[in-house]
Formats: sequence, C-alpha cells, structure tokens
Amino acid sequence: MKISRKNYMYGSIIIIILIAIAYLSLFILKNKINATDHNNPTSPMASEYVSKVDGNSFYVLENGQWSKTFIKGVNLGAGKPGAFPGEVAITYDEYYRWLGYISDMHANTIRVYTIQRPQFYNALFDFNQNAVKNGKKPIYVFHGVWVNESDIATIEDAFGSNDKILNDMNVTVKDTINILHGNHYLPVNKGHADGNYTSDVSKYVIGWIVGIEWEPSLVVSTNENNAKRNHYDGKYLYTVGASPFETFLTEVGDKLIDYEMTTYNMQSPVAFSNWVTTDPLKHPNEPYKNEDLVEVNVEHVKWHDSYKAGMFASYHVYPYYPDTFSYQTDYIHFKDAEGKPNPYLAYLEEIKKFHSMPVLISEFGIPASRGKAHENKITGFNQGFIDERTQGDMLMKMMKDIHAANLAGGLVFSWQDEWFKRTWNNNDLDLPDSRPYWLNAQTNEQHFGLLALDPGNEKSISYIDGSFDDWANDTPLYADDHTKLYVKSDEGYVYLMIDAEDYDFNKDTLIIPIDTIKEQGNRSFSQLGSTFSKDADFVVKIHGPTDSHVLVDAYYDNYYFRYAVQTSLIDKTPAFHHKNTGIFNPIRLSLNKSYVVPQLNKVVPFAGYETGLLQYGIGNPDNPDFNSLSDFYYKDGKVEMRIPWQLLNVMDPSHKYVIDDMFARGKISKLKVDGISFGIQHIKTGSTPETTQQPIAMEEYSWKEWEQPTFHERLKPSYYILQKGFQAMN
Repeated sequence: MKISRKNYMYGSIIIIILIAIAYLSLFILKNKINATDHNNPTSPMASEYVSKVDGNSFYVLENGQWSKTFIKGVNLGAGKPGAFPGEVAITYDEYYRWLGYISDMHANTIRVYTIQRPQFYNALFDFNQNAVKNGKKPIYVFHGVWVNESDIATIEDAFGSNDKILNDMNVTVKDTINILHGNHYLPVNKGHADGNYTSDVSKYVIGWIVGIEWEPSLVVSTNENNAKRNHYDGKYLYTVGASPFETFLTEVGDKLIDYEMTTYNMQSPVAFSNWVTTDPLKHPNEPYKNEDLVEVNVEHVKWHDSYKAGMFASYHVYPYYPDTFSYQTDYIHFKDAEGKPNPYLAYLEEIKKFHSMPVLISEFGIPASRGKAHENKITGFNQGFIDERTQGDMLMKMMKDIHAANLAGGLVFSWQDEWFKRTWNNNDLDLPDSRPYWLNAQTNEQHFGLLALDPGNEKSISYIDGSFDDWANDTPLYADDHTKLYVKSDEGYVYLMIDAEDYDFNKDTLIIPIDTIKEQGNRSFSQLGSTFSKDADFVVKIHGPTDSHVLVDAYYDNYYFRYAVQTSLIDKTPAFHHKNTGIFNPIRLSLNKSYVVPQLNKVVPFAGYETGLLQYGIGNPDNPDFNSLSDFYYKDGKVEMRIPWQLLNVMDPSHKYVIDDMFARGKISKLKVDGISFGIQHIKTGSTPETTQQPIAMEEYSWKEWEQPTFHERLKPSYYILQKGFQAMN
C-alpha cells in the first residue's frame, strides 16, 4: 500500500509526541520518587545515593532497603611509629588487619581526615568485598576534606590572597572525589599522599566532613575582612543570614556536591567540621575569651530540593576542654539518669536541641597516658593520667550519653596511638623532628588510641610484673656484696631492676642517683644525707608503694625554669639558680594558667601536679591485675621499674639528646650525651647514710642510637570494653 508523504509526516509527528510524553512521564515519576524519598527516609532511593539523613539519623542503603544506622566508629589517623602522618606510611596489610579489629569491635564506621595513599582504599575495598561475601556488614567511611594549615596561619582569611584557601580546597575536593571513585592519579608530592587510585570505594562513603577545628581568629578575620561576601546561592546549597565564613564553607560544600553529581551521579550527606570553641551556643562561664569568641552556625546553610542526601552537623566534643565543662553552671548542675553530675550530657542535649539536622560527635576521646594536661573539675574525665581500663569505661559512658541525647552517633578518637603528637605543657621539652621515633609517656596526645603501638618487635623488653624472667640474661650495671642494679632501655622507657639483700619494701629506702649532663648536678641529697660519686641530676627514691618519686636537681628543674625564670607564673627561689645545692624538687607538669571564671568571679590559680610521683602496680598487659599507669613493682626482695625518658630531661633518646644547662643557655636547648650514669643505695630503717655508707658509686649506662624504632601492636583493655559496649548497642 502506498503511504502519502503527508500521512507519513503526521505519523512521524505522532510518534515524536508519544516518545516525548513517555520521557516526560519518566521524568515526573523520577521526581516524584525523589520527592517522596526526600520526605520519607525509609522509602527506596535511586542507586546513586547510598546514604542520607533525616532530622535525627543516618540511613544507609543495604540490599535495596534503607537501614536506620546509629554511627559507632573510630577516627583513623595516618601516623605510625617512625613516620609523620604526611609520609602516609601505613601499609596495606596494616590497614586490612586494623579494619578487621574495628569490625570485630562491632563498629560500623571509620573517619579519615584527608586523602590517604592507595593502600588504604585498596584495603578498604578488599576488606568490604570479603566481608559482604561472608555475610558481614561493610565498614563505612566519613571522609574529610583537609585545609592547608600553613596557608591558614599565613593568610588568616578564608577569602584572602585572591581566594587561595578556597581554590585549593576545591582542587582537593575534586581529587578526593576522583580517588574515592577509583579514578585518579596523584604525582609524588612530599608530605602528601600519591599514587594510582583504582579502587572504587564510593559506595562505602556515607558522609563528608569538610575542614578542621577552626581557629577563632580565622573566623573573625574572614568575617571582618569580607563583610559583603555574606550570601551564596549555589546549585545545591545556599545561605540564609550567614556570616562570610559560613558562606565560604557553603561554597566549598556546594562545589563538592556539584562535582560528584556532575561526574559520577552520586551524592552523600555533608557536614562542616566544628568544635565547642566555635559552636553556636553561648558559654557565659567560659574563662578564656577565645574559646567563646565567635560562632560557626551551619543552620545558616540550606539546601535545594536537588540535594537529596541532606546535611548533618559535626562536632568534636571532649569532656575536659574547654573549661565550660567545669564551670558552666547549667552544665555542672545537670544530673543524668544515675543522678550524677554530667556536664557532657548537658552539652549534648543542648547542641541537639539547637539543630534541625542530625548531630554527629565526630571526635570524642580520653587519653590513656601517664602525662596529664587538663582536668575536668566535676567528673574526673581528664586529659591524661587515665589507665587503659578506665579509658574504656569513660569512652563507653560518653557513647551512651551520645545515644541518650538522640544524636546520630559518635566516632572515638582515635584508633591507634600516634607517636608524632605533642602536648602544650611539655612540647618544648622534646625535639619536633624526632617525635615519631620514640614513645613519650608524658605526652597525652600520643595515647588516645584503642590500639597501642608499644616498643619492641613482638613484645616489650621488660614488663613491670614481679616475674623478673625478662632480666635473666642481663648483666648488672653495678653490683656489690649486697646489692645489684640492672639497667636497660627501649624507645619508651629506661628500665631498672634492683636486687637488694634483706630489703624491707615497706620500711627501707632505696636511693638511685642519676647523672645525665656533665658539670652540673648535686653531690649530695640533703634530705637524706646521701652523697654521690658523680654529680646527680636526678634521684629516684623508693619508699613503699605510696611514697616513691623521681626527683630533679633544683637547678635542672625545667618546670621551675619555664614558669619562674622564663615567665612569672610561680615565685622565684634564688637558691634554685645555683649548682650543687643538694636540693631535689618534685617533678611537675602544669595543668592550667591562672584565670577568672566569668560571672562566678572565681579565681583559679596557676596549677600543676607531681608527675614524678611513681605509681605502684603491675604493668604487664597479660596479667589480670594490669594497670597501664604502673611504674614500679616489688616481689621477693626485688624492685623493677620503668622511667619515661622525658622524666629524665631526655629530649630525644634515639640520638641521645638531653636538655642542656638552661640557666647558662637562657632557654631550653639540646645537648648530646654519651650515656647516663646510675647508682644504688639501700638505706635500712633506722640507719643514717653518714655513718653507714660511702659516696654512692655511679656507673655509666649507654645505649645504641636508632634511625627507625621497633614497635608492635597491642589491643588495649579499652578496646574490649568498647567491643562489648558496641555490641550491646546493636
């Protein structure tokens, strides 16, 4: 049959119209599904979305269904012994093994702060693939977008120097997104990750946390210098009543969402890193002005309907700082379900009430360290001097508070101990370039981990437990007819073992003089009348379980030098400015400077505590009575102990640097030494050194320097406490 051109034209038009109607119907249906999806978090969603939020919670797409997920996880840093985090030295095998531990702990999430090397993403991909094959859930990721902190310090304006920080962050955003989709190559760039990225882990990324803990000065400068840049209307995010700094964050977040949607048709929930210092709440009793100077309020950031995943709020909240947690009246008078004061829970409930979006506590932690840097005056949840079991109990209590406050979840800081870290109250006592090469028990920031990285290839060279088997092959440094003194060391401690005849631990006194630096020190200990064959810079006094100390020559007391000589925070004592006075001081660490609590008019004086006081107990992790803070233990006439290097003014044991003569140099500086000399004196109860003893003989102990430290992994008791607690929270 012949078809006319006119009929053919009409037929073609009809077909085109029908096709257009079909496409329009599909478009309307898709929008309807997405609109339903945005309002109902339990409805199905397109495959390019793997996570989203409602006003309270996260939802993760699992087997085609939305699963409401309470976030239980850890922050995973990039540092390991012998390397700075910028060297990104953690191996594939380490990452894979750690992910197994984290999964076994019943955690569901990890957070990384910035781009890692391919080893991390490869290990995550392989681990999750194997987990799913074996019927287990994968480990999800909150990924960070880092900011160049050097630029922040020099530019001091988020929009400064022609938007350098903003532009650099947008480049980092693109790199990170391509990496997560297994589609990127980064050339070698010292101090940064590099390599060929081929593992697509995008389906495990359930959220972005953009930025760092913002310094108030940066926020203030940005706001003051850019008053007219207070509005942004992007493709996905826009602002309402925002400050210039909040506008800066909004633009970064919008570019992130836009790039991933344009390039990979995916999106995930986004948050901007924040902490108590720049939160939007008021803290009228905060004693330090800088800690409540300016706010960053993400409620000023809104999103268009095109952004389906939704935003959440991210906060770092630690229980001991700022001092708001010790003095804010409504916090410290708040009682939890157990009837106990709980300023931490009070804060969580207030920050939750403030926000219209889910709140994730993306960092909270307690350091299981010997050294302490700050205290919570109400709860004892302090920044250090916490044993590893108590660390676990405190972490679990905070996680329960997070859950009780109806927050979206919490991420423990941190997974592993980090040897490269520093702490404000002792960071001038070591050498910044050598920190990763030795373990400093006095630096609390190094001991937040659930995974300890202890010195020694497979185990430590000595454990404080009274078994003495680990001394069997050692030769005494000093021995006479009645007493033997053994000394050895590793990357964390100097270990001593004393075998004294007829020694009564509860009544007798052991005196161990220690000489670290030549041409200064005391030839006598005026308190007990002991004399020494060399100038002693330190004395260890062992007198029962509660009256044992490491003491320092007053002239060599860095606490006195820093706070009486370099500053005027404590009173001067003229005698301390001279050598060979016979005076030994308690070794102290500062906790806070003097301040006034607003509204309460409470004056809090400068404070420190005696960190040289030795803790009695068992320090072997395999012993059921293990206490990680133990310094010394007695059994069967023998005492063994460990002394952190920094208690002996050692700045870097890997290259034998100690603190030089502070008064002669006018500052704290380093001095190379060959070794350290030790002696031993046993003073029986009722005897006097003047009549019964000659000057204590002192012998030099030397050790080998090292370029790379040895270390081994150990899951702390806190890990197992969280493992049990996280399982119960399922």
